[in-house]
Amino acid sequence: MAARDKLVGTFKTLQGGLFSTVTKADVGTALNDLIKNGCALMCWADPFFPDHVIPSHVENAAVRSLQEGMGPHYTMPIGDAELKTLIAAKLSKTHGITINPERNLVVTPGSDSGLLFAMMPFIGAGDEVLIHAPSYPSNFLNPGLLGGIAVPVPTRPENNYQIEIDEYRKRLTKNTKMVLLTQPNNPTTTVQRKERLEELAKFVVENDLILVVDYAFEDIVYDGIEMYDISRFEGMWERTLSVYSISKGMALSGLRVGYVVADDKLMDVLFACAVNVIGATNTSAQQAAIAAFRDYAFISDYKAIFDKRRRKVFDCFNSIPGVSMSLPESSYLSWVDISRLGTAAEVSQYILKNANVFVNEGTPYGLGGEGHLRIVHGCYRSEDVVDQALDRIKTALTRLAAEKGIR
Repeated sequence: MAARDKLVGTFKTLQGGLFSTVTKADVGTALNDLIKNGCALMCWADPFFPDHVIPSHVENAAVRSLQEGMGPHYTMPIGDAELKTLIAAKLSKTHGITINPERNLVVTPGSDSGLLFAMMPFIGAGDEVLIHAPSYPSNFLNPGLLGGIAVPVPTRPENNYQIEIDEYRKRLTKNTKMVLLTQPNNPTTTVQRKERLEELAKFVVENDLILVVDYAFEDIVYDGIEMYDISRFEGMWERTLSVYSISKGMALSGLRVGYVVADDKLMDVLFACAVNVIGATNTSAQQAAIAAFRDYAFISDYKAIFDKRRRKVFDCFNSIPGVSMSLPESSYLSWVDISRLGTAAEVSQYILKNANVFVNEGTPYGLGGEGHLRIVHGCYRSEDVVDQALDRIKTALTRLAAEKGIR
């Protein structure tokens, strides 16, 4: 028997692009050829990719760490103590929560590993995880990697993709163990309102569940919408694991620094296996993160750029026959309805062929994703580069609409 035949569970179905075509942007090597051919990549949620934008004080801290000799060495697997103290201060200011950085926080090499790490102690064979859809594709993959089952909970565009607690109740079984929430949501950019979060909190407490929250896009929220921390509701702190990242709001994706926040009774378990699962996050990257948390005023500058772009993108796509989108509530993502023009695969391939721009199909984002594209309008620092890519997409889709008789 071949070794691959011995794979178990979800691993049996995974394909990484070595033996088949994979269209997911972060799987395989297909994007390398597109880059060589001058394709505009509006598919990675890596702000300003591939341009140089790192603030000088952050860059200098990483370089200094190497020059002074600490860069090649480990920190403790649970994270640099100074970094954790600074993170706690920011959480107090932005989330209204008070944590002990020595007992309630572990630093991880990015929030992707942080999400899996946060779920790992709770999910085993047959355990079910309720996940609102559409949302981040890893949300649906991670339970399977742990032997569990992802249970999509639909949200509706006509309801601005706000969670509906009745949909959770319909899918609750004796095997339900966890709820997974992305707040703000990727890809729809929806920010769940406080009253919806309160309903979800009551559901979680009443049914003795664990909640994992992905806060990757927390720093970029528009129009005065409140980003309420669900762990503040009664009974939620002791059953919530919150996962954060410096990749999105701080535009420091390549440093791979994230962190998980939780009650110390849960954190004690994560501390015990941190070295086995995540190792120690890169030392120089943590020094850069320390500088970023000491002075993160640059986030406001980035937010102003993305605010301007979301309005430009909104006007662009809503001017194309057969295409529509809502004004993004957060981040630098556009969730575009192209269902009148074709399937997500058909339209994304049309854009690639006719506009030389690579965008995300909506289908990997789960229920409600078909008929949509996720377009990352936060890529590139140059407004001209972004404008040119948008113009090419508009020209191509306007032509496609005409071919289909849509005016």
